[in-house]
Amino acid sequence: MCTNRATVPSKPNLGDLPDSCVASILGYLDPPEICRLALLNRAFRGASSADFVWESKLPLNYGSVIERVFEDFPEKLCKRDIYARLCRLHSLDGGTKKVWLDKSTGRICLSIASNGLEITGIDDRRYWSRILTEESQFCSVAYLQQIWWFEVDGELEFPFPAGTYSLFFRLQLGRASKRFGRRVCNSEHVHGWDIKPVRFQLSTSDGQQAVSQCYLDEPGKWIHYHAGDFVVEDQNTPTKIKFSMTQIDCTHTKGGLCVDSVFVYPSEFKEGLKHF
Repeated sequence: MCTNRATVPSKPNLGDLPDSCVASILGYLDPPEICRLALLNRAFRGASSADFVWESKLPLNYGSVIERVFEDFPEKLCKRDIYARLCRLHSLDGGTKKVWLDKSTGRICLSIASNGLEITGIDDRRYWSRILTEESQFCSVAYLQQIWWFEVDGELEFPFPAGTYSLFFRLQLGRASKRFGRRVCNSEHVHGWDIKPVRFQLSTSDGQQAVSQCYLDEPGKWIHYHAGDFVVEDQNTPTKIKFSMTQIDCTHTKGGLCVDSVFVYPSEFKEGLKHF
């Protein structure tokens, strides 16, 4: 005797969610989380490519950033590919600057090489020399042996998205090298930085100013010295910044300092970088 059994419906799973629903969920996540969830199944993989998901992760003025950074940018890229491309390190202004998006937050970061700064006496080998190193993203640093008047100046113009930014000088007391495969730091020329503090200054084209002072210490370590913060409100106009680092008390010499670069980071990164 045959009996008819009711067909038991299959249980719903994540793959049954509409792409639009999945994409709406992904829009609330950080980019690394979106990329991880794209590996779950076909629905998440398709939704993770939606333009409106990645549009919300890009800077609002990403078009201006692209114009400043790229001479020739591919047309008709999807927003996910635009985001991925902007997260790479890109050189500009003859290789003296690098700019990129932070992968996790989509915030703009920028660095300026020592050879993109104005350094007093840099062409006089009695005082300064250029050192090749793997410890800099620019592959070289400026090394000070000894000088009376120490001054490093720089300026920058860039279409920063709206937000608060912090400027740092990346410095090291002593000259690092490799010996038998191990990192060593020669502090032979380090002197004078404990007598008077270094003065950092920052100003913007819309009238913002910051001043700070710090004694340089901790030989053998690369340290980000916080020079100041600035706020960008009008992201449709490039922000102009001038900054400097000085120790011009000529009663004593100072030396043994490596100047690597200047960094501009979103201020939420500041606590993990600042020295004082």
